[in-house]
Amino acid sequence: MLTITQALVDQIVAHARKDHPDEACGVVAGPAGSDRPERFIPMLNAAMSPTFYEFDSGDLLKLYRELDDRDEEPVIIYHSHTATEAYPSRTDISYANEPGAHYVLVSTADTDGLGEFQFRSFRILDGEVTEEEVKVVEAY
Repeated sequence: MLTITQALVDQIVAHARKDHPDEACGVVAGPAGSDRPERFIPMLNAAMSPTFYEFDSGDLLKLYRELDDRDEEPVIIYHSHTATEAYPSRTDISYANEPGAHYVLVSTADTDGLGEFQFRSFRILDGEVTEEEVKVVEAY
């Protein structure tokens, strides 16, 4: 189960809506070993695409150095889907290389306000996708 604050959910959703129609992406870091998302880190989608996201390699290297310096790890890796449901694509699954991370997907396909907004979390391990419950709290 992913336990996350409402404030972090709001930040992830705002980033996804801001970058629409391109996919948004980012990380929420937390203390190493805690499984507690705390620090919101929006990233640039280097692909600038409505159907694909890619972290800039230089930004990613900088991020991992910063996480290491702060004794943090990526608790959540998030991105948005702009025209499809919030479920990992084959490409998403192939790029999932953080076995301990929660992979959060947000669908912004509801931009007309008529569809149901989706915020879902998954574990992806060795190509196997498992959806998990998301518990939203006011504070930890």
